[in-house]
Amino acid sequence: MKNVTLRQLKIFEAVARHLSFSRAAEELHLTQPAVSMQVQALEDLAGLPLTEQAGKKVRLTAAGEEVARQARRVAEQLREAGEALAALKGVEAGRLKLGVVSTAKYFAPSLLAEFRRRHPGVELQLTVNNRATIVRHLAENGIDLAIMGTPPTEFETVAKIFAEHPLVFIAAPDHPLADKKRIDPQRLAAETLLIREPGSGTRTALQRYLEEHHVTAGAMMELGSNETIKQAVMAGLGLSFISEHTIGLERSVGRLVKLNIIGTPVKRQWRLVYRTDKRLMPAATAFVSFMDNEGSRLIAAQIGKQMPAARG
Repeated sequence: MKNVTLRQLKIFEAVARHLSFSRAAEELHLTQPAVSMQVQALEDLAGLPLTEQAGKKVRLTAAGEEVARQARRVAEQLREAGEALAALKGVEAGRLKLGVVSTAKYFAPSLLAEFRRRHPGVELQLTVNNRATIVRHLAENGIDLAIMGTPPTEFETVAKIFAEHPLVFIAAPDHPLADKKRIDPQRLAAETLLIREPGSGTRTALQRYLEEHHVTAGAMMELGSNETIKQAVMAGLGLSFISEHTIGLERSVGRLVKLNIIGTPVKRQWRLVYRTDKRLMPAATAFVSFMDNEGSRLIAAQIGKQMPAARG
């Protein structure tokens, strides 16, 4: 494929990402026939089919998966080269691609807003998803840095702790346990627990807490997001174990209460994570320094704004 062009790789990467010729054409401001022609030319150079049609859907062949992976690597290397040259010119610019687990979305925007205020020349790209997806993006070099609790073990990373992350049990205000003190963890066995999907860091922490306190969980209901869980708890469907950073607003208006269960809050840590072999560009390096110096303080200030006022 020595005669392949950057244009062809860019077009194919868009097709691979969307699994659609029409959506790739729309993103790149091209016609669909122009996209199809470039992909065909790339297939001719590869000597193998890169896509296949399954009804109205486009699927990548094994060769297509490999070309898409290499196309993303080329795009990333070009971006890094541009940022390195900008740094040599003394220009603070470039793009920072940050991935955060869904629980961190409650404070990540305020962190980015302050970082952007200090570094207005940096283009920011924020990806919010569950832990498994953020880990995959990190592995594939789709993001520069990630904010999460437990770093991945599938590959080597640098994981810098920047703030505490308390996890608590919550209930609706009219739940029988809402006003109890020092609740025995065994009481949880009789409750319905609303939990996140497999692979979630919060779910893993809950399982560890139950094991450490020898609690055999009763009924469980799996829900796909913190917002859905909070709505379900408020509706009286059960209790949940959740990041205290996600419930400030609901507590402040009396829609949720934090239960006083022995052994909680469970203290975890927020970490800024990147691959050990990742060459950090100036924008990413600046964000690492920013989080080292300001992360904990800014999160505490953000959460403090949402906490219910003390009763005198």
